[in-house]
Amino acid sequence: MSTPSAARAGAGPDTRRVLDGLDPTERRTLELRLERWAPDLESALRQLYPSADIDALADRLTAVAVQGHRDRDEDLRVLDERRLLRPDWLQQPGMFGYACYTDRFAGRLTDLPERLDYLGELGVTYLHLMPLLQPRPGDNDGGYAVADYRTVRADLGTNDDLRAVTKSLRSRGISLVCDLVLNHVAREHEWAQRARAGEERYRQYFHVFPDRAEPDAFERSLPEVFPDFAPGNFTWDDELGGWVWTTFNEWQWDVNWSNPDVLCEYAEIVVHLANLGVEVLRLDAIAFTWKRLGTSCQNEPEVHALTQALRSVARIACPALAFKAEAIVGPRDLVQYLGTGTHAGKVSDLAYHNSLMVQVWSMLAAGNVVLARQALAGLPPTPPTSTWICYVRCHDDIGWAIDDGDARAVGLDGPSHRRFLSEWYAGDHPGSWADGLVFQYNPATGDKRISGTAAALVGLSTAPTAEAVNRSLARLFLAHAIIAGWGGIPVIWSGDELGQPNDPRWRDESGHEADNRWAHRPRLDWRLAEHRTELSSTVGKVFQGIAHLARTRASLPQLHAAAVTQVVQDTDDGVLVVERSHPSGAMVCVYNVTDTWRPVSMEVFRTAGIVDPVNALSGHRVVGGEGGTAMLSPYAAWWVVGRTG
Repeated sequence: MSTPSAARAGAGPDTRRVLDGLDPTERRTLELRLERWAPDLESALRQLYPSADIDALADRLTAVAVQGHRDRDEDLRVLDERRLLRPDWLQQPGMFGYACYTDRFAGRLTDLPERLDYLGELGVTYLHLMPLLQPRPGDNDGGYAVADYRTVRADLGTNDDLRAVTKSLRSRGISLVCDLVLNHVAREHEWAQRARAGEERYRQYFHVFPDRAEPDAFERSLPEVFPDFAPGNFTWDDELGGWVWTTFNEWQWDVNWSNPDVLCEYAEIVVHLANLGVEVLRLDAIAFTWKRLGTSCQNEPEVHALTQALRSVARIACPALAFKAEAIVGPRDLVQYLGTGTHAGKVSDLAYHNSLMVQVWSMLAAGNVVLARQALAGLPPTPPTSTWICYVRCHDDIGWAIDDGDARAVGLDGPSHRRFLSEWYAGDHPGSWADGLVFQYNPATGDKRISGTAAALVGLSTAPTAEAVNRSLARLFLAHAIIAGWGGIPVIWSGDELGQPNDPRWRDESGHEADNRWAHRPRLDWRLAEHRTELSSTVGKVFQGIAHLARTRASLPQLHAAAVTQVVQDTDDGVLVVERSHPSGAMVCVYNVTDTWRPVSMEVFRTAGIVDPVNALSGHRVVGGEGGTAMLSPYAAWWVVGRTG
């Protein structure tokens, strides 16, 4: 077979110059990648910049990609080939995630390798280290106000330390996840400094207005993300001499993605981080990146085109790199971040299943699955090449993304149910066992979000009796079983595997005083972790329970993320039943979200084709009683498969 010429592969003059420095085998590899992915890049650019010279812009970006490959270490090139040979690596049932702040988990990057045995015990194959890049000094939104995308935080280490960590992780089969903030940079970032210094090129990197006319027009349809400490979406800057768009904080300047120079800058950053050994980039605040008057400036179509453009560059330069969309959006907008329509298979490989997280907490508070059945069954299927990140909670607060249409369909009022959930998890509702904290209450909209560790939200940290402790442990295991059994990548937030409570000293650290999300970002208690193997202790029960989920999950091919998931209707209103269809056989997940015994018909398993049902989590056969009904104990979680052997 003849090698495609560089011209036929879509390479312009800049790209050809970089290709000329490669040996024949490498050149052929890159030309084949250009032939495959340059068309995706060009189609995205046409949607984003219809008046631009697309050939020249595409050439500029493919040159970045080819140079990135040239700069890539040999072991990372081997990883690229391995990922291309197993494109479903993220969908494997052995994927199990953990998220933490490096300093609050281990200390500095150089301290992390000695903690990898701990992660191995838990079954971790996917490690998200929260913001690693250099932020602005002082208040920096937990590291999301980035001042330098190319440098590791000085208090955590150096770029060389990060390279060493990624090699240690790869040797253990653990993929590193790193944040890339797409919507904004810190006011102290070089681009913003040069804009304030009067360089017109860099002023065009931001949305700057001379007066309030346009900002006021935008504000009519824009929500406020942080109404308590960052009201409004625009900030006057004296040095800039204008109003700059600041969705999240006055010192976080939204970048102007309608400027193709911004896309090129981020393409270089993507390749740089991949060449440090990062395997997954969490695309932070991606939903906000494109602005359009008269809208909420979230989920605009161009968001998916810019993701496609960046992913195409990554596919050429570093195909081992995957994208994860941090899109905490309404249920109807969610699946688009995994690729639908013309973007199918061309955008993010992963997206947060925010709806599943919300419905888990809603089911536990209400003791009812009717809303969850409606909402989860109504989501379109994920594209076959991508999957969800499933989680009980994350570093952020919990916002109650309950769709009003779903609520109406089951006889609920959306605002009333959201208010109920806020009051329940703040511990303000009669009968609540939760110990959460209200975050960012907005009286104008009624929005009232919640902070809290998983242990606090299930009532474990304040359980007054042994019976209450056991009920809380059952709720905690059930919640994690639901997210581990959904089929995406389950991710545990640091400390939840030990049942850590809210940090009572969260206010004591400078910059944290007004942000109670730090209550659920505790430093890992390593003294507590010493008891993780003791099943007689609460810590041991939590840790070993989650580790058991990871081990069992890895043994079940039905939990490959490409398997079809179907929410079963017409079950007891206290029992969520989910069927997964896979060529190896069916799997039926059964979850009792109540504190009472509930029935499930054996017909559910027979209909799925399971003749001799076994609960894979316990190893016990599932046997029906009178009338062909099996009974689930309070907060029971069953992963039912057919008996083998």
